[in-house]
Amino acid sequence: MSLTLLTQDTPPYGVVETKTPTVRRVTAENPSKFTYHGTGTYIVGHGDVVVIDPGPQLDAHRDALVRALEGERVQAILITHCHSDHSPLATWLREYTGAPTIATGPHGDDAWDIGSLPDGALEYVDDDDDDRPSGSVVEESIDRSFRPDVVVGEGDVVASSADSGGGPHWTMRAVPTPGHTSNHCCFALDDGDESSLFTGDHLMGWSTTVIGPPDGDMATYMTSLDVVVARADSVAYPTHGPPVRTPAAFAAELIAHRRDRHAQVLAAVVGGQTTIPDIVVDLYRDVHPRLHKPAASSVLAHLVALVAEGRVTTDHERPRLDGAYRPA
Repeated sequence: MSLTLLTQDTPPYGVVETKTPTVRRVTAENPSKFTYHGTGTYIVGHGDVVVIDPGPQLDAHRDALVRALEGERVQAILITHCHSDHSPLATWLREYTGAPTIATGPHGDDAWDIGSLPDGALEYVDDDDDDRPSGSVVEESIDRSFRPDVVVGEGDVVASSADSGGGPHWTMRAVPTPGHTSNHCCFALDDGDESSLFTGDHLMGWSTTVIGPPDGDMATYMTSLDVVVARADSVAYPTHGPPVRTPAAFAAELIAHRRDRHAQVLAAVVGGQTTIPDIVVDLYRDVHPRLHKPAASSVLAHLVALVAEGRVTTDHERPRLDGAYRPA
């Protein structure tokens, strides 16, 4: 099935945009195939506030946050996951404000060597790829230095306006959603008017989420989408792109899309496609070639799940980008 994706005009960079009386956003000027127009850092509350995903190491974005937070008391710095467009400025913000960083943990250990694409496979000249080996998969870089001060789990209160006894009441809780990364976490806000979910890269209206093994896991991601479907949030605020006004319905649409893609990958293998490049070229023929390398990560994630399900076999101990695949 085809997804109904959302678009957004380029936002004003470095400017505070008011989304609701409780939620504001400052967008970093780091547009890319992974970030859409850039990283949106959210500020929740007034007086006593929390900051969600401080963003990349960009001086202009740091300076914009200094302006946006003038006169505010930062209670906590929430990190949805530690890709380098989300968490690096957390170290500076912690030192600047004294607020603790909060997440479900650091980036997970790489479980196995996923190899690389065969030489010449899925070649495309792209400025983002200039410094990468020809066979590497284009993926989001990782902030491996990030270690949260506070580790949270399902339902934990990560911040509340009640802590200071003043201002409109709101509470924010952790909603772990592993899959995009093993430490991915959404954060749920209840401010009395609506229930909002800050979804990081787990659910984005403008694009599907890249699931890149070995840390990314497709089966886990699907289970985490079920978490969003089961909730009753009024709106989702991804770190990239526009708000999603019907998050449960959109998550259900994503699940259906992923199930279709899972079936397509299996059908490609059953039909005689044995390598990831061949599968990508077949299944993503209508997608711009600059997205074929990221698509290879998602195909690998589907193959990892299919091997675990016992429906596909591979010639390596674990699925790899350069592996060969056959029906079980």
